[in-house]
Amino acid sequence: MKLLSLNVGRARAVPYTDQPEGVTGIDKQPVDGTVRVTAPGPKGVGASGVAGDAVCDTRHHGGDDQAVYAVAREDLDDWERELERTLPNGVFGENLTTRGLDVSGALIGERWRIGSGLVLEVTCGRIPCQTFQEHLGEKGWVRRFTRKAAPGAYLRVVEPGEIRSGDPIEIVHRPDHDITVALQFRAVTTERELLPRLLAAGEALHPQARATAEMYAAKYAG
Repeated sequence: MKLLSLNVGRARAVPYTDQPEGVTGIDKQPVDGTVRVTAPGPKGVGASGVAGDAVCDTRHHGGDDQAVYAVAREDLDDWERELERTLPNGVFGENLTTRGLDVSGALIGERWRIGSGLVLEVTCGRIPCQTFQEHLGEKGWVRRFTRKAAPGAYLRVVEPGEIRSGDPIEIVHRPDHDITVALQFRAVTTERELLPRLLAAGEALHPQARATAEMYAAKYAG
């Protein structure tokens, strides 16, 4: 398992974002050299945990519980075959393109060490948006991406550190439950009857997903 590509985005103007400034950082490109990753701060205040990476819409992106976004190269390869087009590393807006790691199959609360120091913790899957669809230029992309339920994973920073492309990835902790990123994604999108199951992931689960699961469980208790 390794970090195949480390990707950062620069803010650029596009016609398809609802941001007042009309800019987005979704177009992430691979970078050479070492980059520091730290907890960026609470959502709405903090942006990306990856130094030099732009997060322009802090209403929905960035913050401590979405500090880093990872996608498996294997999933990109699968989409390449399905869409019949090339998908370079970073094209999904991911900071980390991995090789040999089942990102969407990771457990909520699973921890990865990348390189010698950085430790990240899986919090939830990525919810697709209109900006993502327009960036890809695929009609019906939000629906198609949702149906596939291989969303990649958001992660929080447990121990800050410096990483670079090619660094090894080690799973250093697996929690004692069966709530994967893919299951969490399905629960909050297409299979809401699964929401109560998410509570087994405890405090590691993204706070917004946990609140949704708690509300659903309380509503349908008994």
